[in-house]
Amino acid sequence: MNSNFESAGVKVGAPHVGRRAALLTTLAALFYMPNRALALVHQAQAAINKVVSFEVSTWHKLLKKGPRPAAYVFTTTYCPTCPDAFEQLNAAVLASHKKVELAAVVMDVQGERALAHAHHYQGATRIYAFEGFEPEIRQSVDPKWRNVTPYVVLIGRSGVVQRCIGAPDAAMLKAWLD
Repeated sequence: MNSNFESAGVKVGAPHVGRRAALLTTLAALFYMPNRALALVHQAQAAINKVVSFEVSTWHKLLKKGPRPAAYVFTTTYCPTCPDAFEQLNAAVLASHKKVELAAVVMDVQGERALAHAHHYQGATRIYAFEGFEPEIRQSVDPKWRNVTPYVVLIGRSGVVQRCIGAPDAAMLKAWLD
């Protein structure tokens, strides 16, 4: 069946799927999730296509020479509150207009399998995955941490470390980003 344009002699090609999908996604976000749409508009992000191994020695290296300020959200694939905590943290980073390392550290899958969960962490600058014996790695991060997620570690510009379970409160975020 020809469309009205085709019968008039105008050939109608297939729509550009990429543009159409992007437009529909943006419109859906605008009408159904207005805050999410604003975040999408103000942040252009390249897709993360590489996972960095997080081993026992990684945390010590990040504390010593890692980017500042930085936030590390330790998460698992089955954690129902982790994406929300990450999204709140990302919103604070976007509102601050500062360049911040915002990393998700997936604890229960190794290697590239962590990429399957990257869509939960929009705004992440890096995705890490535990590589090795999970309790030992966790103890290297914080010996008092009892494997409750989301476990958030904020490292300020001066190297001051703040830790919490769940999304950080406003006072903690202000101290971290100032």
